[in-house]
Amino acid sequence: MTTPITPLIAGNWKMNGTNASLAEVRRLSELLTATPPRCTVVICPPATLLAPLNAIAAPSGIVVGGQDCHPMPSGAHTGDVSAQMIADAGAQYVIVGHSERRARYGETDDLVRGKAVAAMTAGLTPIICVGETEAERRDGKAEEIVAGQLANSVPEQIGQLGIVIAYEPVWAIGSGLTPTSDDIAQMHGTIRRLLTERYGEAGARSRILYGGSMKPANAREILDIENVNGGLVGGASLLANDFHAIISAV
Repeated sequence: MTTPITPLIAGNWKMNGTNASLAEVRRLSELLTATPPRCTVVICPPATLLAPLNAIAAPSGIVVGGQDCHPMPSGAHTGDVSAQMIADAGAQYVIVGHSERRARYGETDDLVRGKAVAAMTAGLTPIICVGETEAERRDGKAEEIVAGQLANSVPEQIGQLGIVIAYEPVWAIGSGLTPTSDDIAQMHGTIRRLLTERYGEAGARSRILYGGSMKPANAREILDIENVNGGLVGGASLLANDFHAIISAV
């Protein structure tokens, strides 16, 4: 990486993890205490594990994040979790607009933007996800789709806490497929240009994560690409040794 931006490696546990899984966090904490990381490390577990995971992880510098939040601070929204609740559990980040939420729950850019605003209001940094499907890439629309999501999902004001953008080519998530280095460089370069044009210095310094099947075997190659400031990691973040290998690739 050629920018002076502190990298961020975020693990998205998705709908995985029980109290028994905290043993992996204890192991990761031991590894990071022995060899401090050169990046910010975030774990985004299910909401049920936010507080206990934070208690275990905080002494080693691991930061906790939520996987989603409701755009409203409170109300009659059965089953939902507000950004304030996530912050109250000790989190500092929250993922919004993940492709699985967009595709399976029909989340629109407007809703994602509302969630990002709610996150910042609660003192959280939103990790805003953007990315194209396989069909959109095949039709040559990848950059158009991502540019539209950036324009409509990212709030007009990004505040002092800033934002994080996670580029996740939808077709690569969980498939084992990865875009070429040139493809990643081109998309991250486009995202950087659009953020800088819109937000100036704040956009130039916003972290852009890569989020499509990052694993120990390819982490270093991907993290060496210009404008890749870290990763949003799925399955590999569930195991301490695998996640530590990715963190160590920074």
